[in-house]
Amino acid sequence: MASFTNRQWFLLVSSFFIALGGFAVLPYMSVVLHQRLGLNLGIVGVVLAVASLVQFAGAIVGAAVAERIGLQRTMVLALVIRTAGFAGFVVGLRWPGAAVAALVLTSCGAALYLPANKAYLLQGVEEDRRPLLVSAGNSAINGGIALGPVAAAPFVLDDSAALLATVAALFAVVTIGHALLPAERGADRPAGKPDRVLAGIPLLPFAITALTLYLHMFFYNYLAVYAVPRVSTVFYAIALMLHSLGLVVMQPLLAGRIGRLPYSRAMLIGFAAMATGTAALALGGAAAILAGALAICLGEVVLFLKNDLESLARSGRSSAVVFGQQRLAAGIGAFASGIIGGLGYGALEGAGNAHLFWLAVATQCVLLPPLLFIVLRRRENPEESHGSG
Repeated sequence: MASFTNRQWFLLVSSFFIALGGFAVLPYMSVVLHQRLGLNLGIVGVVLAVASLVQFAGAIVGAAVAERIGLQRTMVLALVIRTAGFAGFVVGLRWPGAAVAALVLTSCGAALYLPANKAYLLQGVEEDRRPLLVSAGNSAINGGIALGPVAAAPFVLDDSAALLATVAALFAVVTIGHALLPAERGADRPAGKPDRVLAGIPLLPFAITALTLYLHMFFYNYLAVYAVPRVSTVFYAIALMLHSLGLVVMQPLLAGRIGRLPYSRAMLIGFAAMATGTAALALGGAAAILAGALAICLGEVVLFLKNDLESLARSGRSSAVVFGQQRLAAGIGAFASGIIGGLGYGALEGAGNAHLFWLAVATQCVLLPPLLFIVLRRRENPEESHGSG
C-alpha cells in the first residue's frame, strides 16, 4: 500500500469519509421519515425502494456522463449534488417533501460518483495491480459503512439538524478536494459512444453480480428483524460491524489470490460460504448469528471483488462504463431481493417459521449459481475470459 500515489490515497481517504457521512444518515432514514415526519411505513418503503433503485441502477447514467464530460468533472458534479442533498435534509426535518427530494438527490449523486471514482482510481494502473486497488477502494467504502451508523447513533434523533449540517459540511470539503484534482489525460480503454453504455456488457459477471446482490440484500434487509428478538441489539450491532470490518480487512489481504482464482472456482468458494452462513442463521442463537455473518462476509469478500475484476477483464469498454454496468446489475439484484424477500419473510414470520427463510436463501445460494453459470457460459466466447475458467 506504500506504493499508492498521492492521488490514489486521496481517493481512498475520500471514499472512506463519503461512506462515513452517507451511512451516518441514510440507514436511519426510515426512522426519520416515520417517527420524526409521520409518514406511514408503506410510503416510507416505496421512497426507500425508489432511492435504492436510483442509487444502484442510475450508475449506468453516471457512466454515460463520465464518458461525455470526463471522470474528474463527473465526480465533482456528483459531490455537489450530494452536498445539496444532505443540506436539504436540514430543511426536510420540517417538511417531508423536502426530505424525500433530498434523499433522491443524494441517491442521484451516489449513482454519478461511483463509476467515475473507480475508473479514476484505476487510471494508468497495470492489470496486475487492479485487484489491490479495487479491493482497497472497496475496503475504504466498507470502513465508512461500518463506522457511520455507530458514530451517528447518539445524534440522529436528538440532534438531527446538527448531524445533517455536519455531514453536508463534510461533503462540501470533499467536493473542494475533488475540484483540485487534475482532469484525466485519457481513458485506459476505448471510450465508445456515451449513449450506448449498455453495449458490450459481459453477460456472465453481470448476471453473477446481480445474483450476488440479490442474495446479499436478504442478509442486509432482514437480519435485523430476525436477530433482534433473539439476541440483544448490542450483539446484533457488533455482529453487523464485524461483518463490515471483515470486508475491510480481508479483501485487500486476499486480493492477489482472488485475482488469480479461476472465475468458476471463485464462484464455488463465494456462494458456498454464503450458503453456509445463511444456513447458520436459521439456528437463531447468538453464536450462529455471529458465525453466519462472518461466513457471509467471506463469501462477499470473494464475490464482490472477483465480479468486478472479471467484468474489467472481459469488457472492451472504458472502466467507468464497466463499473456503471456492474452497479446496474447490483440494482437489479437488490430490487428483486426487496420484492421477493419482503413477501417471503413476511409470510414465514407470520407462520412462526422465520428460520425457514434463511434455509430458503441458503438453498438459492446452492442452486442458482451453477444454473446461471451453465446457461450463460454457453453464450460467451471462451477466448474472452483470459483464462479465468
